[in-house]
Amino acid sequence: MPVDVLVGLQWGDEGKGKIVDVLAPTYDAVARFQGGPNAGHTLTFDGLKHVLHQVPSGIFHPHIINVVGNGVVLDPVVFRQELQKLTDRGVDWSRNLYISKKAQLILPSHRALDRLNEEARGSTRIGSTLKGIGPTYSDKIGRVGLRVSHILLPDFEQRYKEAVAQHAAIAGHYNKELHIEAEEDAFFSAVEFLRTLQLTDTEFLLNDLLRQGKRVLAEGAQGSLLDIDFGTYPYVTSSSTIAAGACTGLGIAPQHIEKVYGITKAYCTRVGSGPFPTELADEVGEQIRQAGREFGSTTGRPRRTGWIDLPALRYAIMLNGVTELHLMKADVLDDFTEIRACTHYRTATGEVTPNLPDPGELQSVTPEYVTLPGWATSLTQVTDAAAFPEALQAYLAFLEKELQVPVRIVSVGPDRVSTLFR
Repeated sequence: MPVDVLVGLQWGDEGKGKIVDVLAPTYDAVARFQGGPNAGHTLTFDGLKHVLHQVPSGIFHPHIINVVGNGVVLDPVVFRQELQKLTDRGVDWSRNLYISKKAQLILPSHRALDRLNEEARGSTRIGSTLKGIGPTYSDKIGRVGLRVSHILLPDFEQRYKEAVAQHAAIAGHYNKELHIEAEEDAFFSAVEFLRTLQLTDTEFLLNDLLRQGKRVLAEGAQGSLLDIDFGTYPYVTSSSTIAAGACTGLGIAPQHIEKVYGITKAYCTRVGSGPFPTELADEVGEQIRQAGREFGSTTGRPRRTGWIDLPALRYAIMLNGVTELHLMKADVLDDFTEIRACTHYRTATGEVTPNLPDPGELQSVTPEYVTLPGWATSLTQVTDAAAFPEALQAYLAFLEKELQVPVRIVSVGPDRVSTLFR
């Protein structure tokens, strides 16, 4: 049976966790393939809001295997806190949660380095979540990182001390100290807890499931425009956020991938620094921010907002091989009598292009818009996609024509039941 991959097509925060939760009952396993506690996947059902950072979004379904893949960077302290919150809400995760031994560990010193790196950048800072993601992936690529498997070795504490010593030397280049002593007790306590969980070679687990004819949903974090290779570099994350990352982040072969679900909002948002051609730094942007409650689920920072960007979406669809689109937060535009969509860019030389240029050129483009009728009515009570107002149907048809991909799901509210199939 196939692996289907779910990815964000913008700068993250598209609503991936909600879609995973909705689709999960049709799968046997949900597997996170990259990212770490910088992710914030929000799920709302039965009147409760849940935010997951490292735990796969299928965890609320007890019959589904949930896998933290080798491509994830894992903070033991945050992970323990997440699992405790699930326990407090009556979720039994103990039998269906598996963690890859090859996942990299985030140490307290990684978080300290993250902060020092951002401070040193000054006005050119990336906009990091300061969760230690970049330094951990850097150690992974530098072949000096600690993996989950290392906590099972008798010399783990010595390995930890050596890693911290290397990080302290880096901090010394900034004439700074790490100051992590107050965090270390919590870290080692969380490591003890992590040792009690189901740590395994998840690449074998997943491939065994596929051989048994089971269905796997690969869950991505962040968004395609934050991809380390193809995103708006250097204002990106430190992992491969596109569908191809599911192969290296889980240990599955490309031949197993069938569907690719691309998640996008009905508008655009971005957290942190970097180019954002359709950004609205006016009352319209603030209206979208307030209506969409656009504040980071991980950092709490206000998100930048803007109209939907079709050149960027075309690029992300191409990179991922998207087979169907899921449009989130259509209800946020309920109060608009007119909505806009960027269809092309005008470059600094006057050329009009439908393509996303190199990130270095993106700051200087001017978006070319079309204006479409808004539906100017509440969607939150709509329970059947066939009952969508005519203006929304026209907007969806417009997107399908421009992007050449069908829109299969439209979300009209935060709750699980407000996710409508077309």
